[in-house]
Amino acid sequence: MCLPGISILSQKEEIKIMGKYFGTDGFRGEANVDLTVEHAYKVGRFLGWYYGKQAKGDRCRVVIGKDTRRSSYMFEYSLAAGLTASGADTYLLHVTTTPSVSHVIRTEDFDCGIMISASHNPYYDNGIKVMNGNGEKLEESVITEIEKYLDGEMEEIPLAKRENIGRTQDFAAGRNRYIGYLISIATRSFKGKKVGLDCSNGSASSVAKSVFDALGADTYVINDKPDGLNINRDCGSTHIENLQKFVKEKGLDVGFAYDGDADRCLAVDENGNVVDGDLILYICGKYMKEQGLLRNNKIVTTVMSNLGLYKALDREGIGYEKTAVGDKYVYENMSKTGNCLGGEQSGHIIFSKYATTGDGILTSLKIMEVMLEKKETLGTLASEVTILPQLLKNVRVADKAAALNDPDVQAAGKAVDEALGNGGRLLLRQSGTEPLIRVMVEAETPEICEKYVDQVIDVLKKKGHVTES
Repeated sequence: MCLPGISILSQKEEIKIMGKYFGTDGFRGEANVDLTVEHAYKVGRFLGWYYGKQAKGDRCRVVIGKDTRRSSYMFEYSLAAGLTASGADTYLLHVTTTPSVSHVIRTEDFDCGIMISASHNPYYDNGIKVMNGNGEKLEESVITEIEKYLDGEMEEIPLAKRENIGRTQDFAAGRNRYIGYLISIATRSFKGKKVGLDCSNGSASSVAKSVFDALGADTYVINDKPDGLNINRDCGSTHIENLQKFVKEKGLDVGFAYDGDADRCLAVDENGNVVDGDLILYICGKYMKEQGLLRNNKIVTTVMSNLGLYKALDREGIGYEKTAVGDKYVYENMSKTGNCLGGEQSGHIIFSKYATTGDGILTSLKIMEVMLEKKETLGTLASEVTILPQLLKNVRVADKAAALNDPDVQAAGKAVDEALGNGGRLLLRQSGTEPLIRVMVEAETPEICEKYVDQVIDVLKKKGHVTES
């Protein structure tokens, strides 16, 4: 099916159109190139003013967390300057995870919160993720207003004066309370379990080991020494081969890999095999159904989920819904329908009883719960799903919209979709955070996947859309 200007999808799903600055996961780009301190200051100015008008208390209160990128410190101070200039009090969690910011907003009654992170992107990128007073990703209507302010399309916001100028204060205690919250979720001790953690030299470095140690696990950690430049570098959930090797070398029971801001998690079983988000959804979803905890008997997935997952869910009598890519859209569906489990193949998993966003460390705790309660290895639990070979290639382009609007690109996608028939599918979509077109094919063999992915990419190249990496 052709969706002009957006994507070519075999599953008749839609991809959301992004704003000028804010994509599926905030304002993201190369630090001091696409995202500058001036942008951050103005975002702070707007948020302090906007939420100041509807503050829960006497003054607007905003909490800020950051990952380990060198530029995160720069943006932290710039945002704080903007917020306080607009009269908001600003609370600094320092290096922490994205889900911890969401948790602190909800439990400490903040008006909104900000996470400074570019998630799985390289260290030289950064981002501003804004959450509302419910700890949820910001509404599109507010994003539109922020973008208008950034572009000078609204009146200047008044500066706070005298005693109305905001304060900035340390709030590391908030992160510590979040760690305590995670520990409280576990149903059993992890004593005797050998667990590997890949912290991606990012936010998880400040949280994950403390949680697993407190629960009694024999904890083995890699990539937990951030230096501002090594976040996501050959480590974490985007380079899980390192954890696979580590689990096998150390003879561990299980391993968990997080991304830069720890809102996603991928697992490695006792044999070194990757357990991705689709498998995690199946394992946790089946267990929750057995326990009578799977509300509506449904799991929320995205258009990127593997056909093998759907076949396994059909076999177990578990229903599902599909959304656009992005845990933001997964959560929107969950909020509207009451579904309590959803997520992405990439490892953003949302347990709505506990969180309003993907939470990598929480996900790893829930996987441990299933393993311990069912007395099964992760490999055994995952073996119930047969995943179809899937190949995804990212192509850097000059203009995402122009590439996807190109009639020849759409024709190439339609030809592949027809050739695959019922034996597979094509997904052609734009990244919400980077200048990339994602070409994905599922088919019966890896060779077929490779053939058809390259067939579409060749057309993108021939039409001049592809740029140098």
